[in-house]
Amino acid sequence: MPTNDSELQIQAQGILNAIVFMPFDLCQPLNRELTTIPARPGIYAIRHKIDGLLYIGKTKSLRGRFTGGHKSFLWAWLDKYSDEDVRIAFEIISHWQNPALLLELEAIILRATEPPYNVQIPGER
Repeated sequence: MPTNDSELQIQAQGILNAIVFMPFDLCQPLNRELTTIPARPGIYAIRHKIDGLLYIGKTKSLRGRFTGGHKSFLWAWLDKYSDEDVRIAFEIISHWQNPALLLELEAIILRATEPPYNVQIPGER
């Protein structure tokens, strides 16, 4: 588990590299079962074959996050992306002692990538 900001940045970069540079054909294709996605905590990316990253997220259960549907799939459908051209890449986070860790890692990755389907929600005034 990272103990300082520098180690957190290094871990975030490693996760980003894993989900961005994984060959597209090795990413999880969309289907109804999603049984090959583990029910473990992790960071995930919705990727398009040509356009790259569409969405980055974090979850306590990768499989659970997708079995109930995901808004980025609706947006991809509205943008008329073919389901064969949209896949899921993920990286399991093995040390889940600190729930804030996924949030910190996701924030670092989002700042670095700014995927188009991640919506920034303005703070309350």
